[in-house]
Amino acid sequence: MRIIRRRTRRAGAVIGVCALALAGLAAPAEAAPGPRVRVEVPGPVGGMAGSGYRDVPRSFPRTPGAAPKALAGAADGQVTKVIDNGDTKDRLDIVVIGDGYTADQLDQFHTDAKEKWNDFLGVEPYRTYQKLFNVWTVDAVSAESGVSGDPGKDVTRNTALGAHFWCDDTERLLCVDQQKVDAYVAKAPQADLVLVLANSSKYGGAGYNEASPTLGYDGIATAAAHNQASSQVAVHETGHSLGKLADEYSYPGVPGYEQYTGPEKPEANSSVLTADAMASARTKWYRWLGAASPDGGTVGAYEGGNYFVKGLYRPTDDSLMRTLGKPFNLPGAEAMIAGFYRHATPAAPADRAQAWHTTARLTLPRAPDAAHGGVTVRWYLDGAELRRFRDRDRVPMRGLALGRGAHRLTADVTDGTSAVRDPALRTRLTGSTGWTVQHGSGSAADRTAPVVAKPDAAPSPAPGGAVAAAG
Repeated sequence: MRIIRRRTRRAGAVIGVCALALAGLAAPAEAAPGPRVRVEVPGPVGGMAGSGYRDVPRSFPRTPGAAPKALAGAADGQVTKVIDNGDTKDRLDIVVIGDGYTADQLDQFHTDAKEKWNDFLGVEPYRTYQKLFNVWTVDAVSAESGVSGDPGKDVTRNTALGAHFWCDDTERLLCVDQQKVDAYVAKAPQADLVLVLANSSKYGGAGYNEASPTLGYDGIATAAAHNQASSQVAVHETGHSLGKLADEYSYPGVPGYEQYTGPEKPEANSSVLTADAMASARTKWYRWLGAASPDGGTVGAYEGGNYFVKGLYRPTDDSLMRTLGKPFNLPGAEAMIAGFYRHATPAAPADRAQAWHTTARLTLPRAPDAAHGGVTVRWYLDGAELRRFRDRDRVPMRGLALGRGAHRLTADVTDGTSAVRDPALRTRLTGSTGWTVQHGSGSAADRTAPVVAKPDAAPSPAPGGAVAAAG
């Protein structure tokens, strides 16, 4: 009887998902004027990760705007780097903006931003690769505390970004005015991904997974700051924006989604091929077939996904791209790491401030460990390898036997993670960076003269001529 009751609840959740999905596929009764954007509706708490997509306005002209200048004061638009792992050229930069925080609640916003980032770090591969990220906050001062639609549909609040639940008549869909968001994002030095936190404990969020046409960031995830389940919504949305992953849930009972008959899908976690066909063609996630996946079970080809009940396959039964609260599966984690390295480089100096130092230091992309494998480092001085510094993150200038004048120090870094099996992706996991080394002046050897190193202003070409990825 227990199993039957579980199935009944699951069936009810599926019916709810289908109803939302079908509503999202239907044309809205009254289309709002102006440009629209496609957003993902989060699934119910503990259920499927999404409930379809809606086309909603990019801006909401009737939504109350930002706080008056006299109310906001100098704090509005203030930028803070709350997690600093290096220069924006070398790291993936997440910009966090709050909505529904008054001027005297900004300290709470900064605390919320750090706590939400800690929720991200509870999910792999974010935990392992946390050194690849910078996190910035931009203060947005609202005239009123809280956001519209919380607790009830009829509640309206005057906030900086116009965040509101009940977007498109769906309670847990938390929309924002993208034009207002972009006005704050533009204040940060760099944005690769945007997270909007609503000053609310109500469950909800949204995924704006189209790249910004003006600022270039990969997408916006919205979430309620004081609801931990909303963190899972935000991480799931980054599966789309950073990992370019497909949803792994389907729309049972929705006309047109019973059987897929089209061409192969571009996403790394969606295919028309069975496991045997995939292995035979040596394509998609065939390298992971049979491996134990962190979301449970083994990697194979499970029918249903990318919204279709039949005709498309997903790598595992129940990953985060299908159900909230689950981990990424192995092919999904690999795609996320590839997304991280689209913006970050494995070889980054600890300080790219163009200052002279007595030690050249690296910030490595992750710590070497038994679970993921090593990170190799090779140092070269004027083209000759400094073997005694192999796999170290620094080279002290003192003790280097150098002639006077300028010299060239470089470091090649390779992330040898076992979480990436695709050879094409592995090429992104190697990068190079360099320093100009100066030993006094002239040409006579003098060990007593100071030797100092200055990092390059930008990432060096990766070994083999490819340019290392940077944000």
